[in-house]
Amino acid sequence: MRYETVVIGAGQAGLSAGYHLAKRGKPFIILDGAQEVGGSWLNRWDSLRLFTPAGRDNLPGTKFGGGYTFPSKNEMVAYLQRYAEQHQLPVRLDTRVDGLFREGDGFRVTAGTESFEADNVILATGVHRVPKIPDFAGELSSDIVQLHTAGYRNPDQLQPGTVLIVGAGNSGAEIGVEVGMTHKVLLAGRNVGYLPIEMRSWQGKVMFPLIWWVWEHVLTETKKPGRKVQAEALKEHGQFLIRQKEKDLLAVGIERVPRITGVVDGRPQTEDGVLLDVANVIWCTGFLPDFGWIDLPGLDASSRIASQRGAVVGQPGLYVLGQEFQYMFNSHTTGGVGKDAAYIVKQIALTSSGLERARSAS
Repeated sequence: MRYETVVIGAGQAGLSAGYHLAKRGKPFIILDGAQEVGGSWLNRWDSLRLFTPAGRDNLPGTKFGGGYTFPSKNEMVAYLQRYAEQHQLPVRLDTRVDGLFREGDGFRVTAGTESFEADNVILATGVHRVPKIPDFAGELSSDIVQLHTAGYRNPDQLQPGTVLIVGAGNSGAEIGVEVGMTHKVLLAGRNVGYLPIEMRSWQGKVMFPLIWWVWEHVLTETKKPGRKVQAEALKEHGQFLIRQKEKDLLAVGIERVPRITGVVDGRPQTEDGVLLDVANVIWCTGFLPDFGWIDLPGLDASSRIASQRGAVVGQPGLYVLGQEFQYMFNSHTTGGVGKDAAYIVKQIALTSSGLERARSAS
């Protein structure tokens, strides 16, 4: 099967690309390994809510609805499914892509026994797919329950006793506040700071439109403040807390401890040498990229894929969408990815028009 463009991933990034491709009348298909559109959202903890209000979670062409509320993961899935149906996007589910290769001037995308040829490929899979857990985690005693955020759903998975949460970013803080209702919680990791307004009150409702404007127009890779913030963000030091505050952590009795650097006698050890007696560990340590299925000469797929406004460097016809700070601070958010998608699809349209003129002339 041949398509002008193959989009890999049917989440918010892939659907945004599909919307703009359909709007321009370009032939394409969206491939996803899940059983339903937006299925990756279901692999999150039960109480997860988006960090951005519903009014800023719109994909191009369809409003999310809900006003100044923070959508749950199930509401997000329902919206994505409604979006795909409304715009009649050609999504192939249960089609897990396992290979991407060069085929002449284009590409060959494989999914099991199926093969798809394309002039262009848009990688909209999300860049963080493999749980990142330190090697020494395997040395923890077998009587300690271990979970990564990828496997954590709710506190019922934990046994009685102290819970150590490793990683004090947004995920660690959100899960910590939830678990702190039923367990004693130790939070390991540096204090990353927090957004200096209360997002859940009138302050957020009044100020967030300005914050969003700054994210979209000032913190971009074409402006000096944006390049500075981008460099810091990509160091993976952890972003500031968007919703939780230090007072929220203290309210449920969360105790901060230094970062964890190893395991001694089956117990986690802090950087200052203290052994922690805990019954549970939740690794809120993030994810690693998983582009090992890409086999393209000259492309380093072991980490963040280098691109210029989404066009992968040195790989004509290959695009990436939804990477953290791809072009602007909110490129990876539901409400921000549509702007990058529009730009990428415009480049695809210009390139294909140029090829058609060249073929006609010859």
